[in-house]
Amino acid sequence: MGLGNRLHPERYHGFTANPPFFEGWYFKLVSRDGSHRLAIIPGIYLSEDREKRHAFIQVFDSESEAGAYLRFPYEDFKASPDSFEILIGENFFSAGEINLDIDEHNISLHGTLNFSGLTPWPVRLTSVGAMGWFAWVPFMECYHGVVSLDHEISGSLRLNRQEIDFSGGRGFIEKDWGRQFPSAWIWGQSNHFDRPGISLMLSVAVIPWLGRSFGGFIVGFYFEGQLHRFTTYNGGKIEELVVEDNWVRLTFRNRTHRLKVEARQNAGGLLQAPTTVAMERRILESLNACFRVKFEDLDGQVLYQSIGENAGLEVVGDQEALIQRVFPHR
Repeated sequence: MGLGNRLHPERYHGFTANPPFFEGWYFKLVSRDGSHRLAIIPGIYLSEDREKRHAFIQVFDSESEAGAYLRFPYEDFKASPDSFEILIGENFFSAGEINLDIDEHNISLHGTLNFSGLTPWPVRLTSVGAMGWFAWVPFMECYHGVVSLDHEISGSLRLNRQEIDFSGGRGFIEKDWGRQFPSAWIWGQSNHFDRPGISLMLSVAVIPWLGRSFGGFIVGFYFEGQLHRFTTYNGGKIEELVVEDNWVRLTFRNRTHRLKVEARQNAGGLLQAPTTVAMERRILESLNACFRVKFEDLDGQVLYQSIGENAGLEVVGDQEALIQRVFPHR
């Protein structure tokens, strides 16, 4: 992978990748009134077994809790080498637009959406997007990028027989690539708070590292035009991590602020995720979770607190093992 693509996490990274390798982009779409929530995930999976190599598009409709995994021939995947532009069959994906033309036995999805006012995670040579300096490490199991923390949507989609107007709605775009997903993780995202321009993305995961593993985390809280980072690589800490049946409580701290999040998971649907041998791991995702967020300085002065709605939430794998990696000395 060339220097240019390392400094552009949003681009396709698999031109010279050896299997096992996957790459997928996650588009979260919420209508203006919050009544329609879709996740659309285009991607590619490379296996050492050539018969398992394929492109894919996943679609999850939160309203019906129905998901579809659409498999395409490997040759149907086309990617620009110098920009984020992906073509899978007749379906086009970029940071500013998606155009869908899907007719399968269990799903029909057509239409064009445009995205404006994107809020990317900043990229610098010493801190490449959400991964920070870990982006330069060549042996990571899974890499993560945030294409846009928050943006406005215009356009509509026709899902089966239903026309869905997304104009004035909010979107979120991220991506993952590497060999496989972590063994355990918590992921959450919302950009539906009591006023526009606020967005939260958090990820806590078991990270393999030189024969061992640790609990790594990436949290971005976009507030009043500034991205507040709480991450492993910038000296952040997890002060609290509690996982119960359908809720999670987390507290993060960096050098200047503390962020408290309570996330409650509601009904969800199943997505497929990569392992080193197949795209067959089943994970439960909710798009109608609820976040209670408190943002404060280290003196305890509350700078903001509110509820985040239409939230995405995944709690996957052995959570006890994840907690042990986060707090190894407890």
